[in-house]
Amino acid sequence: MFTRLLGKPNREANALATLDKLNETLEMLEKKEGVLQKKASAELDKAKEHTKAKNKRAAIQCLKKKKLYEEQIGQLANFQLRVHDQMILLEGAKATTETVDALRSAAAAMKAMQKATNIDDVDKTMDEINEQTENMKQIQEALATPIGAAADFDEDELEAELEELEGAELEEQLLQPSTTAPTSSVHAPSGKLPNRPQKQTQEEDELAALRAEMAL
Repeated sequence: MFTRLLGKPNREANALATLDKLNETLEMLEKKEGVLQKKASAELDKAKEHTKAKNKRAAIQCLKKKKLYEEQIGQLANFQLRVHDQMILLEGAKATTETVDALRSAAAAMKAMQKATNIDDVDKTMDEINEQTENMKQIQEALATPIGAAADFDEDELEAELEELEGAELEEQLLQPSTTAPTSSVHAPSGKLPNRPQKQTQEEDELAALRAEMAL
């Protein structure tokens, strides 16, 4: 068991060290590729200059060097691809190992909890919870039952009284004067004001009389 406990950190350390080494190798290859690309570009520029100077032989030599650099660049690209493949495989293997270890730990923890839990104890606990819940429900129902004077109230009588209050409130609202909408301005001749309609004056008088009777 002691060996198994030490094996996991060693595996993780080895995997991390290998990934670091692969990353360093990849960076080195990328730097070399950058240098070779600059050299190939320089040879191409030289070939263009020799071509302008009608120096065909020198231009061909520069193009040959450029081709050699491009071949090395292609090799470095293949090396980088292989390093990438190894990194992906190693990271996948590391993730798989960590997943298996986590599942193994979860299974062991579940097994330990099941050993510590007895089904009879679970049934007993659930029975106690149901009993306490039922007792609490009975207590709440007893507290909600009206006592004293409140128990003698007639619900139908209270409902009828409430309807009377609502009817009186509605009647009061109907008797209140309605707000008149603002009238549009009328351009009357200068010196003359429009007369108020006779019908509107009569309605106002009747409303005032009705209010006086209600005040009595």
